[in-house]
Amino acid sequence: MVVGVDYRYSHCIHQLQRVLNSAARIISNTSKFDRGLNFLRSQLHRLDVVDRVRFRVCIQVFRCLHKMAPEYLFTYCQPISGISSRRQLRSADCGHLDFPRVKLASYGGRSFAYAGHSNWNSLPAYLKDSSLSLSSFRHHLKTFLFSFY
Repeated sequence: MVVGVDYRYSHCIHQLQRVLNSAARIISNTSKFDRGLNFLRSQLHRLDVVDRVRFRVCIQVFRCLHKMAPEYLFTYCQPISGISSRRQLRSADCGHLDFPRVKLASYGGRSFAYAGHSNWNSLPAYLKDSSLSLSSFRHHLKTFLFSFY
């Protein structure tokens, strides 16, 4: 996954987005110079590359919190409300996850333990509801991400 890509590699994401845009143009039978790549979003319901990565990371965190992921992953996802010394914090009521300390500036922020928590904590409260099923969470999350376009 391409989480928190360094500025030196952002051209790779840009190139991947261009490939997806070209594929959308082929499907929609439009020319390169036609405006309106909204076809990618409106008809294909496809997120941009960066938002797609964010979507996949949030889905994985949801699976970890509901014990649907491998054990080695859900050990990273500790809700603040589950830590006895932090239960009184406002963030414990919001469904936030505990951030680990980042040891390496180059790789630490791109790890699942950090990027998953930062993406999860940035979601609105209605998406962090524990009563949501995986399919309804996916639907609401995609709707939330599409609202920025």
